[in-house]
Amino acid sequence: MQIVVFKLGDEHFAVETDKVQSINDMMGITSVPKAPSYIKGLINLRGSIKSLVDINLLLDVNSTEEQQSIIILTVEDEEIGISVDEVEEVLDIDEKTIQKMDTDQVSSYIRGIINYEGKLLTIIDIDKLLN
Repeated sequence: MQIVVFKLGDEHFAVETDKVQSINDMMGITSVPKAPSYIKGLINLRGSIKSLVDINLLLDVNSTEEQQSIIILTVEDEEIGISVDEVEEVLDIDEKTIQKMDTDQVSSYIRGIINYEGKLLTIIDIDKLLN
């Protein structure tokens, strides 16, 4: 299984590369009046308009850094962007190394946690998070 590791504040998260369409530098964002608070706005990616989601709000992470990257993901046949502080790396991991969490104590969108080089990576099920 391959994952893309990204940073939000002091925390590290990951999504499966199967869901990732592209990784882009931050670009101009057009705000959308009366959109939900987690929608940052719309971006124009090579002539295609995509919604940009503020994943910090959905994950309840405080990030003081200026976000530098946008990850374009496919969620239920729709391409959506998430803004992140920094994309760090792409890793090949063995699914057996993912520590599953007690489902009563953790949100359904967290697939598990992996300890990689002293960092705890929270692996997100992006479909569940964005629905």
